[in-house]
Amino acid sequence: MAGEVFISREPVINRHRAIIATRLIVHADNAAGAAAALNQLGAVWPPVRSVMVALDGCLPTPELLAWTPPANVMIEIPVTALEQPATRDLAARLHADGVALSLSGYDGRATLPDEPFRFLLADFAKYPRCDDPPALPLAQHLVDLPAFDSAIAGGYAGATGWFFLRGQPAWGPLRTSHAQVMRVLNLVRRNAEVGEIEAALKQDVTLSFKLLKYINSPAFGFGREIQSFRHAVALLGYDKLNKWLSLLLVTASKNPTAPALMQTAIARGRFMETIGADRFDAGQRDSLFITGAFSLLDMLLAARMDDILAAMQLPAIISAALSGRSGDFAPYLALALACENDNPALLIELAGQLDLSATMVNRAQLEALAFADGLQLD
Repeated sequence: MAGEVFISREPVINRHRAIIATRLIVHADNAAGAAAALNQLGAVWPPVRSVMVALDGCLPTPELLAWTPPANVMIEIPVTALEQPATRDLAARLHADGVALSLSGYDGRATLPDEPFRFLLADFAKYPRCDDPPALPLAQHLVDLPAFDSAIAGGYAGATGWFFLRGQPAWGPLRTSHAQVMRVLNLVRRNAEVGEIEAALKQDVTLSFKLLKYINSPAFGFGREIQSFRHAVALLGYDKLNKWLSLLLVTASKNPTAPALMQTAIARGRFMETIGADRFDAGQRDSLFITGAFSLLDMLLAARMDDILAAMQLPAIISAALSGRSGDFAPYLALALACENDNPALLIELAGQLDLSATMVNRAQLEALAFADGLQLD
C-alpha cells in the first residue's frame, strides 16, 4: 500500500440540507501523485453534481495539470498555499482553462488573487459569522445539525462534512408507512404470490410508483421499461427485486435531512456491492448493497436499529453487520464508513485487510456516487 493515493470524501450541503456537490480529499505526497490517481477515475467520474477536489498532504502545484479535470470539477486552493508562487501559477492557469476554483481556510483577511472563487470554505469554530464574503461561503468543522443551523443564521450558504450523521435522533416506534414497506419486503423475501404482494403495494400507491421509478432509472440500466410489479417479477425475479425494494424503505423517511441521508446510504450500498463483486455470488452482492443501504435506517426512520431488524426478515449476515458490526460483511461496511472519514491511515489499513488497492477503492467510491445520483432520490 506504500505510495498509493487514497481518496476520501464528504458532501457539500446547501441551506436546505440537500447535497449539492461532493468534496474529494486526495491524500497524496505531491501533486503529481494526485494527478496520477485522478487520471485513473475518468471512466467512473460522477457527472451529475459538482465535484470539489482538495489535496491533503501536499500543495496544489502545476504538476496537477497532468490531469485534465472534467467539466464539473472545482479545484480547492488553501489560503496558506497562495503564498507559494507555484500555487498562484496553478490558480491562474486553471482559471485560464475554464476550471472553477474554491478557496479553503478563508478568514476574510487574506489577499486573494485576481481569479474568482466559486466557494469559500471557512472554519465555523473560528469564524461563526461570514458577512459580505466575495463568494458563497461554506462552513467547515461543524459538530452537528444545530451547529449547521447556527452557520446558516451566521451568513453561510451551506457547509461541508458529515455533521448531519452526528447526534442521536429521538427514537420512536416504527411508523405505519415504514411498517407497510417492511411488510412488502418480507413478502418478497418469502416468495409470496405475486397477487398478494401487489395487494400490499396497492395499500400505498406511492410505493408502486417509487419502485417502478427506481427500476426504470438510468442507474439500473435495464434497457427496457418495466411497467408493473408483475412485469418486474417476470423479468427480474424475486431475489433481484429484494435490492430494489430496499430503496423504498431507505426513501420512506420524512426527516428534513433525509435527502442527504438517502444519498449517503445508497452510495454506501453501491460501494459495498462493487467492492465485493469478485468475492461474493450475485445474491450475496445484493445483500452487500442492502447492508450498506440499511446502515442509516435508524437515523432515517428515527427508530432503534434492533427494533427495525426485529421487524424484518433479513439474512443473518446482514443483521450481524448492522447490529454488531460482525460477520463477513462487516469489513466491507467498515471500509465504506472509512471513505467518509478524513483519516487516510484508517482507510489504508482497512483496504489492506481486504487486499484492495487504492485505485479499486477510489473507483468504487466514484461509481457509487454516480449510481446514487442517477437514482434521482426524492
